[in-house]
Amino acid sequence: MKTIITMMAAAFAALTAVASINACADELPAGMIKSAKGSAAIERAGARKPAQAGAALMASDRVVTGADGSVGITLRDETLLAVGPNSNVWLEKYAFDPTSHEGKLDATVKKGTLGVISGKLSKQSPGAVQFRTPTSILGVRGTEFVIDVKDGE
Repeated sequence: MKTIITMMAAAFAALTAVASINACADELPAGMIKSAKGSAAIERAGARKPAQAGAALMASDRVVTGADGSVGITLRDETLLAVGPNSNVWLEKYAFDPTSHEGKLDATVKKGTLGVISGKLSKQSPGAVQFRTPTSILGVRGTEFVIDVKDGE
């Protein structure tokens, strides 16, 4: 009986450890701020903090820049994002499997400019990367481009 209880306790501990690892995997940053200049902030869960080099960027974060602000971002799949002045960019969804290079990237440019050099995700999973503006949706299949959203467009 004592052996069965010990085995059950060990199995429970192993399952708890696996669940903990999976929870941490779900909370991995989407990427990292590589550079930030001027007025730039990350908005997360209703809080706003300055964007600084080395800061983690999570799925569902917004990057907001002022007239003198810009932010360089590298996502986990090596996608490069350059957020220009007076911009509001929302990383709606981000998932990336480093083994298969599959996942999803959905982002919205509410206003301002965003330069993009696509990474592994768009090359492996055509159609898995989308950028939205107030008036359009851009599906990405591996390329470099700039989105410029003027006020009211």
